Amino acid sequence: MTSTSHPHVVQPDGTRRATLAFTVPSGRRRVAPVRFGRESRRDPQLPQRIRNGLLDDEGQQCVQVRLTAADAANPAARALLDAEAGTALRLHRVLDDPEHAALFPQIIGYELDTTEPFLLYAAPRGTAAARTHVMSASDQRVFARDLLRALCLLDGQGLVLRGISPATVLWDGTSVQLWGLEGVAHIGRPRTRWGRAPYCPPEQRRGEGFVDSRDAVWSAAQVLYQLVTGRPGPADRAPDDLAAHRVLAETLRGAFAPRAADRPTPAGLLDLLAPGAARQLTLTGPADDEYRPDREAFDQALRLKRQAPAAEARDGNSGGRGTGSVLCPYCLEPIQLDLTALYVTDSRMQYQQLDVKGITNALRRQDVMRSAVQKCTADPDFPEHFIPVPYLTYGRPLTVAMVGQSSTGKSHLLTQMIAEITDGGLEPFGLKWQSVNPEQHARFVRERVQPLRNGKVLDHTGGIGLDGFARFVESLLITDARGQVRPVAFFDLGGEDLVRTDAALRFLLGVDALVFVVDPALALPLPHLDHARERWGLEVNRDGDLAFGTVLDRLPKNGPYLDVAAAMVLGKADLLRFQPPVDRWLGEAPPTTLDPARVREESRDVHGLLRRHAGQAWLRPFDAIRRCTLHVASATGGQEDHGRYPTGVGPRRVLAPLVSLLAMHGVIEVPGGAEAFAVGGAAARPSAPPPEASGSGGEETE
Repeated sequence: MTSTSHPHVVQPDGTRRATLAFTVPSGRRRVAPVRFGRESRRDPQLPQRIRNGLLDDEGQQCVQVRLTAADAANPAARALLDAEAGTALRLHRVLDDPEHAALFPQIIGYELDTTEPFLLYAAPRGTAAARTHVMSASDQRVFARDLLRALCLLDGQGLVLRGISPATVLWDGTSVQLWGLEGVAHIGRPRTRWGRAPYCPPEQRRGEGFVDSRDAVWSAAQVLYQLVTGRPGPADRAPDDLAAHRVLAETLRGAFAPRAADRPTPAGLLDLLAPGAARQLTLTGPADDEYRPDREAFDQALRLKRQAPAAEARDGNSGGRGTGSVLCPYCLEPIQLDLTALYVTDSRMQYQQLDVKGITNALRRQDVMRSAVQKCTADPDFPEHFIPVPYLTYGRPLTVAMVGQSSTGKSHLLTQMIAEITDGGLEPFGLKWQSVNPEQHARFVRERVQPLRNGKVLDHTGGIGLDGFARFVESLLITDARGQVRPVAFFDLGGEDLVRTDAALRFLLGVDALVFVVDPALALPLPHLDHARERWGLEVNRDGDLAFGTVLDRLPKNGPYLDVAAAMVLGKADLLRFQPPVDRWLGEAPPTTLDPARVREESRDVHGLLRRHAGQAWLRPFDAIRRCTLHVASATGGQEDHGRYPTGVGPRRVLAPLVSLLAMHGVIEVPGGAEAFAVGGAAARPSAPPPEASGSGGEETE
């Protein structure tokens, strides 16, 4: 991340000059000299600041909405600006009718991954309705019609604009322009407190229930009442004198009902004012047929996978406690518990042999054994290696390996994945965790989790030792809802090591699950990623990730598909947070239940995005592996600047790929069973599209 403007130069007339670099809605970069006027807060209760400007390269009047560096350090403030940007860009994308587009602010550009993020809009049209004393009857109808048209257009996108008030509705004498896009919420999500009485509805003021399109109807009715009467209405009921105002009584029937369920919808209210007007509001956007080939390709791929016979499990993955042999994840030879080959580390981190025969106290013996490792001698020609004892006492470990080039962000994704587990992220799915080796886990938290959470960029993966074979990154004991315990081991290998190190490839023969991490800067030739590619010195690779192909070619194949469980992750998704369909998923709250239909819907969306823009080479893991889901995730929530994340890190959806893998291995029980979860049942149907997300929501204020 680099600075996007030169320091302001204050002129004698009080204006400030600067040079701005920003992204325009098409995704291209623009650099322009700009002159700014005085700055003020747009709303005293919100962090955004606003100032008028003039882009000198085209003489274009504009308004900048920005955060100071101090405000931008607050994740909630950045989330508000993200939400506003996402809504403005979506409306720009779907509203190609100038009459409809004029109902909302026109976004010129944005720069959000910087220490002082900002949006640029074209100059507002009109003045705030708060400055209008009393409006004439003829203007009232036009004002009401335009306001309700705007609400209907938002409703069509699954959005509700909270915070509507006389300060956010502009009027130029002929039409309305609706501002305050930072207050957007998604229909069906829990309400949070936002706005001021009497303009916010009672249930929104209390933060009760779920967002409803009829929330905005209350707000619109309150604004109209004030414009007609010159005074605000009651905060929890219809005005007593409503019947005395004929236009209001005709058009606002039920709009002041204390409960959203008793109010008309925006479309219903608009049709009262202008019969048939709601049906004429259509959003053009991308034609549905444009994406049909991508959806059909995904569905056909799943049909073929369902028709292919499932390979027999290569191990008895019962997850139960036992003392039989397991496969060493290093040398791939069978190994079983040997009490004469146990070691612990001393204060100098040197291995010292452990004699457990003299430990008669059962509890102490169990605790010592948990921290011990066993020297594996199954292959005398293999370099020296040690296995944590719990791997030999809880059944076969479930090994998970990250795959991808070194620039993909695998290490950050894996670190945040494990951090969320230790924060209780698996508890909603009935799972509990415990470290396999307390010393190893403490070191991982100290050296990986804490630095990343404190905003430090992690070093590149060091998963291959001088002896050339793979090493554990971290390991946990996972207890499922039935009380069965299974070790889960995580490996993170640098992409270049997978290509050049045969021992690493041999290790992959015994892996149970793979996470293929796709770097959007390498895969997607989208114009708004050009700036990131330029900063990182990358180019689009139409041939896919070399590490993917190397791993897939080495894995054992039994039938038409590889049967290892896999998840493909479109990482660094914060770079795509305004790009459909990523914007549908990235802002969603973490699920508390695992819905196979929702997982397939996300997989279909990511598959379609990669198929359309990246090409089939990037989908090779999905095409080659029978059980493979696709996800979006962001390990950091933003971009780094000189080795640090200036405003900290905010992971999003990092646990979803692992949850999917655990379901495929039966650790998490899902409707229809693990097999149906992975490839769909014979009667599986696509789920309804999830509500789209324009940003991350953020904290709200009242």
